[in-house]
Amino acid sequence: MLGKVSQFLLLEQKLGSSVRKPESEGVSIIRWTTRNSHRECAPMKALTLVGSSQFTYGEAAEPEVREDEVLVQVAACGICGSDVHGMDGSTGRRIPPVIMGHEAAGTVVRAGTKAGSWQEGERVTFDSTLYCGECEYCRDGLVNLCKNRRILGVSCADYRQNGAFAEFVSVPGRVICRLPEAVTFEQAVFVEPAAVALHAVRRAQAGPGQTGLVVGAGIIGLLTLQALRAAGCEKVYATDLSESRLALAKELGAEAVFPAKAGGLRDAILSLTGGEGVDVAMECVGISATVQSAIECVRKGGSVGLVGNLAQRIDFPLQSVVTREISLFGSCASAGEYPAALEEIAAGRIRVEPLTSAVRPLDEGAEWFHKLHAAKDELIKVILKP
Repeated sequence: MLGKVSQFLLLEQKLGSSVRKPESEGVSIIRWTTRNSHRECAPMKALTLVGSSQFTYGEAAEPEVREDEVLVQVAACGICGSDVHGMDGSTGRRIPPVIMGHEAAGTVVRAGTKAGSWQEGERVTFDSTLYCGECEYCRDGLVNLCKNRRILGVSCADYRQNGAFAEFVSVPGRVICRLPEAVTFEQAVFVEPAAVALHAVRRAQAGPGQTGLVVGAGIIGLLTLQALRAAGCEKVYATDLSESRLALAKELGAEAVFPAKAGGLRDAILSLTGGEGVDVAMECVGISATVQSAIECVRKGGSVGLVGNLAQRIDFPLQSVVTREISLFGSCASAGEYPAALEEIAAGRIRVEPLTSAVRPLDEGAEWFHKLHAAKDELIKVILKP
């Protein structure tokens, strides 16, 4: 037997929009005028990871919308490095089949009755961490540490949460942010990684008059560089294996850059800082060598932020950290920095256009995933549009 919502949709197709919309099933139905009009859990187009580094582009079930959720029509979704590293199964965080994608923006289609005051057509982005809002961590504002969190576009031993490489995605209303008029959908793709960078910089308590070093000029490193500058750091340096990424770091505000292949990073940093080292070093790779570099280049009593997590375990220079009283901290995702990230992007203090390598249709997604995995074209951020 058809539910009340389904009966309504069939009736509205026959009689038009004058029919009173039922809300008794927990979903406030919004009539929208896109190509997907009058659909309820109908097939949609999606890019699905179906095996190790294997994708299919085709029909998938449109997500259900629970009473606290909002259905968003995806306008753009960025390919994250974690998706690229996870697509071959090596991380255990993208177990097929799964629709990946968590750096996204789009427009509201319909909202559950307990999802908040979201209206059809509103331009939005959303946190990739789907936090519960009720546990002690959430109540303390530490939503990134939520006991019940799920990550959008992740499939692991504990849960499967389809993401935004699709025409539609459903997310809790509490994780959604409205887009300022000045921010495009393509720019909004960067809000998630920009919020990660801002969170890391806030954890470092970096501010005016300080010097900083970013180790690793990938997307997070380049955004962290800009976040340090936006926080008021006087001089920020960067190091990476890629000369093209270092050139981009220089364009985005690095005082000086250092090719990792050339060596001599510690001596160069000491020379630039009167023999002391930088106040804060942000490690954005996550392997032994780069963590070692960050620790070597920070001053006594300085701070090292561990943002990258490529390796599960690393060699650690314990005595250097202890005898120089260096503070180390981990930084995971973000915890309320989305509005600040939107503000920084809208104001141009965090520039994202130079980080955009390509904007392509979703049906080309598999090809671009493999290009990113091969790492041959110095790609930074590829954006897919359904």
